[in-house]
Amino acid sequence: MKLIKTVIWANLMGLLLVSCTPKLSPPSLDQEKMMVRISEIEIDSNYLDDYNKILMEEAAASVQLEEGVIAIFPMYQVDNPTQVRILEIYKNDASYKSHLQTPHFKHYKTSTLHMVKSLKLIDMKSLDSASMKLIFEKM
Repeated sequence: MKLIKTVIWANLMGLLLVSCTPKLSPPSLDQEKMMVRISEIEIDSNYLDDYNKILMEEAAASVQLEEGVIAIFPMYQVDNPTQVRILEIYKNDASYKSHLQTPHFKHYKTSTLHMVKSLKLIDMKSLDSASMKLIFEKM
């Protein structure tokens, strides 16, 4: 289990670097139009390894293939790995809606549906939009 956690952590850090660094350089991003969401997901422990593999594949494909996906950053609670959180940042609402129609998202959704015990989607707004660019520049 420790090896799995290490592999997952390394992959997630790689995804964060890939998803954040090159996407924020163009001045065309309007931070006020960006869509930020946190997905709170509880996974059935019997499917945790399978779910994590599918999620990591979906997150990587989304960042690599979709211009409007700024970041999809999956995480899990250290003390309870079945509690998954995903920080999602999209260029705008249209980018999010387009993301939902992609083959990789549809595969993720349909192949993990039986693994998910609960799902809560929480839309967020930044208290300080100016600091977001600085955060990504540090990466």
